[in-house]
Amino acid sequence: MPATLIAGARLLDPATGLDAPGDLLLEGGTILDHGTGLSRPDGAEVVDAAGLCLAPGLIDLRAALGEPGAEHRETIASAAQAAVAGGITTLCALPDTDPALDDPALVQFVLRRGEETGCITLLPYAAATKGCAGREMAEYGLLREAGAVAFTDGARAVGSARVMRLALSYARAFGSFIVQHPEEPGLAAGGSATEGELATRLGLPGIPAAAEAMLVVRDVALARITGGHVHFAHVSTAAALDVIRAAKAEGLAVTCDTAPPYFDLNETAIGDWRSYAKLSPPLRPEADRLAVVAALADGTIDAIASDHQPRDADDKRLPFVQAEAGGAGLATLLAVTLARVHAGDLPLLGALDLMTARPAKLLGLPVGRLTKGAPADLVLFDLERAWQVKAGQLPGKAQNSPFDGRALEGRVVGTWKNGRRVFG
Repeated sequence: MPATLIAGARLLDPATGLDAPGDLLLEGGTILDHGTGLSRPDGAEVVDAAGLCLAPGLIDLRAALGEPGAEHRETIASAAQAAVAGGITTLCALPDTDPALDDPALVQFVLRRGEETGCITLLPYAAATKGCAGREMAEYGLLREAGAVAFTDGARAVGSARVMRLALSYARAFGSFIVQHPEEPGLAAGGSATEGELATRLGLPGIPAAAEAMLVVRDVALARITGGHVHFAHVSTAAALDVIRAAKAEGLAVTCDTAPPYFDLNETAIGDWRSYAKLSPPLRPEADRLAVVAALADGTIDAIASDHQPRDADDKRLPFVQAEAGGAGLATLLAVTLARVHAGDLPLLGALDLMTARPAKLLGLPVGRLTKGAPADLVLFDLERAWQVKAGQLPGKAQNSPFDGRALEGRVVGTWKNGRRVFG
């Protein structure tokens, strides 16, 4: 593979605080150098960045991919297309597929399918419990050896305190952690929107917002007992964030992420029973959205994940209560996050940090930075380019975007994986 010189870019590296104009030289899948006035090697391809932003490729901590078992919603190949169009080069796949990823052979299958795409690194989570059913422990040692990056039951909470205590202990023994869907299952059962005035007015069964904080409180206590690391996914309420903030101050092994819907939308997006905005956890009142924004800014939240949940038309074109929860998020991850930069809520490097260096650190990966010798996983984007999200025109199979119709600023122009341009 010949060398490539990306010239005249705005270089952005949250890991080192770099934000400066310059060039970047890559060859053989790695970054050779960056700075101003780099010379062009013989035979090198030159890409004129024309002042656009060049950053490490994004690392997405949470995406459901459909395959195996729901290929009609999304395949690994179609998800990879959507991911690189959104600047994502590393993607963590949830295990609550059909069958669940509770067998080493299935973990290896997903790894191989990711390699076959040639454009992303696909890191499978393994099931925390057999069948993601929450009752019996999976074989953590074998699954970790097969390549599982961590353990989770995906969109299902590990509801039993006894099972969660064992899971945290086992994961710790194998140098890993548990990703929890923080929602007390008994309180959430049968609900479809956040309990309150809006749900009552729309006649929808409610889920108390307290269901999130209740499970967070329990699992923080279990982390304290076991010394295990618990990571809370798609945190969406002020109460839960307060508990996580206190746990971190105590020095416990507690981390969390959130997803763009929870800092860009509030519960009014479900409006007249709009099923594209039916998510799990459900959208929250404005006060919770603002609390999520504040937690992004103060460092309480460790990462922003797409929380991609592919659904097809038959899943969503139903009465709101019957419709499946979930939203497509791969292609819009960067742009919706940049909306908080344009609004002045986050600095640009801080926003990128939550999708590059910080998730890389959490997973122990050598990516997520623009340094010499690092893998040449890169995203080139136009910070100001305006576009509109239109369901039916997004890359990949899944079109169920909660941001359908949303005007955004910030568009991916090019994506490189291991030094090879895979988008743009």
